[in-house]
Amino acid sequence: MGATETIRSGGVGAAVRRKEDARFLRGRGEFVADIKRFGMMEVAFLRSPVAHGRIVAVDKPAGAEGTVFVAADLAGVSPIRADSALPGFKSSLQPVLAHDKVRYVGELLAACVAPSRAEAEDLAATVELRIDELPVVSDMIEARRPGSALLHEHWGDNVFLETFVEGEADIDALKREAAASVTRSFRTARQSMAPIEGRGVVAEWDSRLELLTLTTATQMPHIVRSGLAECLGLDEGQVRVVAPDVGGGFGYKGILLAEEVALGWIAMKTGRPVCWIEDRREQLTANANCREHHYEISAYAAADGRLLAVECEATVDAGAYSAYPFSACLEAAQVASILPGPYDFPGYRCRTWSSATNKPPILPYRGVARTGVCFALEVLLDDLARALGMEPHAFRLRNLPAPGRMPFENVTRKHFDSGDYPECLRRAAAAIDIPALRARQKAGEPDGRRIGVGFSIFCEQAAHGTSVYAGWGIPMVPGYEQATVRLTPDGGAEVRVGVHSHGQSLETTLAQVVHEILGIDMAAVKVVHGDTACTPYSTGTWGSRCAVMAGGAVAAACDTLAGRLRAIGGYLQQADAASVHVAEGEVRGAGAAVSIADICRTWYRRPQDLPPDVAPEGLEVTQGYKPVRDTGTFSYAAHGCVVAVDTETGEVEIRDYVIVEDGGVLINPMVVDGQVYGGTAQGIGTALYEEMPYDANGQPLATTLADYLLPSAMEMPAVRIEHMETPSPYTRFGQKGLGEGGAIGPPAAIANAINDALKDLGVFVDRLPATPERLLERIVPARTSL
Repeated sequence: MGATETIRSGGVGAAVRRKEDARFLRGRGEFVADIKRFGMMEVAFLRSPVAHGRIVAVDKPAGAEGTVFVAADLAGVSPIRADSALPGFKSSLQPVLAHDKVRYVGELLAACVAPSRAEAEDLAATVELRIDELPVVSDMIEARRPGSALLHEHWGDNVFLETFVEGEADIDALKREAAASVTRSFRTARQSMAPIEGRGVVAEWDSRLELLTLTTATQMPHIVRSGLAECLGLDEGQVRVVAPDVGGGFGYKGILLAEEVALGWIAMKTGRPVCWIEDRREQLTANANCREHHYEISAYAAADGRLLAVECEATVDAGAYSAYPFSACLEAAQVASILPGPYDFPGYRCRTWSSATNKPPILPYRGVARTGVCFALEVLLDDLARALGMEPHAFRLRNLPAPGRMPFENVTRKHFDSGDYPECLRRAAAAIDIPALRARQKAGEPDGRRIGVGFSIFCEQAAHGTSVYAGWGIPMVPGYEQATVRLTPDGGAEVRVGVHSHGQSLETTLAQVVHEILGIDMAAVKVVHGDTACTPYSTGTWGSRCAVMAGGAVAAACDTLAGRLRAIGGYLQQADAASVHVAEGEVRGAGAAVSIADICRTWYRRPQDLPPDVAPEGLEVTQGYKPVRDTGTFSYAAHGCVVAVDTETGEVEIRDYVIVEDGGVLINPMVVDGQVYGGTAQGIGTALYEEMPYDANGQPLATTLADYLLPSAMEMPAVRIEHMETPSPYTRFGQKGLGEGGAIGPPAAIANAINDALKDLGVFVDRLPATPERLLERIVPARTSL
């Protein structure tokens, strides 16, 4: 099928409009907060006001039996346990309602039930709480030092896990060979993910069926079902998890919540439906849970610009617990393996620590470790290029693998499936027009601001499979992704998948896959997701895996159905099945055709007309899928950025922003653009605005959106996106996962642009976000010393 025909048909490669938007734009979506049940009660939680302390008492008010629940009430409820088989990993048990100790501000202490949220909050205010405060561990570096207060005393320290990765080359010899080297410290701020919809749960217990139904805003219904059953002592067949429309996830909704367990237990205990809807203050104070990294990193290069070696010590603030299924070491354990990025160099050494602190458990935010890694490495490489007297983008080009070397394995044995990384960067540099920018810098800006340009290039490993996660020993090792496709009596298609769509546009893109193979009109394809009662098991939506895994599974099911359609369609045309093919919703032979709708009517309503040897399995297929190689696909992108820095105020304006992205074959380019734009906005937030500071007592200091700054449309530049499409040799259509890349590149590109603008002052951005206050702290003394 040619490109023009593909676009016209709405199959793979077509920029068709999203099917989901018909309901969302008309306000017809159904989110957890929209769900009402007869007799439903509201739940408000009493949360810890201190970061670390021993619980002396949590006293219910008189007459509160049956409406206020504390840890002692939860008989038979197991704590949330997120284990791993990684050597040296220390397990933490997260209580559903805290007992003995509290370990961060916002930890749950009591659940209060009333007819309305306001009444439940009033009830929570009557609970008397006595806590003996303990010394607080608020800094991830201090947490590792001897003598620090301990969060989990039986550990003996505050380290969830220490990892070490070293390349095969003699790094010390390579360091001696280097003509230039740089060493820097970098730090990224703790952030609070901010999906439009917060978390929310409705729990119902059916005593007749002995079935707990949990409707929850989650990315992974089947994983939540497993964890919920474990905590409540139920068989998984007694638990149904439903994820309705979900207003954004980004990793924030990719765990089992203590609130989910608590509401499930309350529904079983009281026999009434119960609801909890997270408000924004809860979300900010109790769940600032991502991105906080620290790097001590060095790079070494030869005089000709060859990158020789990188060595690093990295610490990630993992918070108080490891969230289920696994979170504490997800960032730090990956840092060591992904830090080299797409570069080709021989010497490598990296040690990482996952530090336990009195903060909320870290969660995997869009980009998962890569945003911090990209920032540290890419800003360091700009510094190294300047030490060599080279243009930073030229230095990168010197060290990226040529396309003829694909598939390429880097120093940590990451297997890059395909791509042309140098060309990607060249296109970004050409779009920015570096010569014109350098001339503009020399001339100076009329308004006195300083102009700078910065680049970043990175890879996004996605759709990781069994071979990647099997050794981690966690409760969500992905295997064959399954999809069910059922043809209906009128010739439509029902697709059932265990992943969940909460912005990924799967109701559109998976319908495109069906159309590509069977030719069924996309309007007649219904994608069902988010209900463990009627979808195949899946580890859910994470790691930019859905287009590859669910898309591959739907394609595999459709391929099987196409064979069955050919057998019946050929018989109805009095032709051999081998002589007919499926196209545009028909089974076509030499000069004849029968529609899929007619074949479906024959199967369901006129079985007497079927061939005598017809396969009894019918027109419904559940098929599993894995890529040819399941170590993941590698999409990649180059980001180019031009900024103007006001040295009087510290304000940074993004004047130009270019992204050249290669996500393999794009199932829907318009959907991809949306993913890239959204991720870029989040990356700009990381670079310039978003920060949840904590004081020495572990208190969060940005508890409203007036303090926790998010980028708005006013801060977004007019991003220019250019696509390259290098197919992956391992996936069904050559597609790659790319849902996170937009959020990875901006902090590094923006920081590099700021550093380029201020390099004559000797100012260097090494901490995020690069706020006006932080820049002025560096600019003022630098300007004074000139």
